[in-house]
Amino acid sequence: MAFFQKQKESVREVAIAQSNGAKKENTLAQDAAPLNVVTRAHDRMAEILRNPRITEKATDFGGQSAYVFDVSPRANKRSIIAAVKRTYNVSPRAVRVLQVPRKTRKNVRTGKPGVTARGKKAYVYLTSGESITIS
Repeated sequence: MAFFQKQKESVREVAIAQSNGAKKENTLAQDAAPLNVVTRAHDRMAEILRNPRITEKATDFGGQSAYVFDVSPRANKRSIIAAVKRTYNVSPRAVRVLQVPRKTRKNVRTGKPGVTARGKKAYVYLTSGESITIS
């Protein structure tokens, strides 16, 4: 019956409870909320840009200050721009987002047909002179 158990305390309440013994309990409680918001926002940024898309076409775009990333299916242009700014410290001049469709493939071992996963990719264009090092 785990569904009816008491819900966990929020992070802010835990920070206040931990700071009760300290002299600066009000300042610690106030500082706990913005820190939590920043870490949650940073975690979301890490989820948006999944990985760089390393293909022949993407490598050719790298010479033109354009980079290709696999992104979360729920990501939009504004969130992609924010994630690139925060992750690579560059400001994109444009972002184009494309849906990667499902494709039918045959399983090599069993011979049964199946489908590949859908996805989303983003072309990120930077201003001239800026670059991203992808390792």
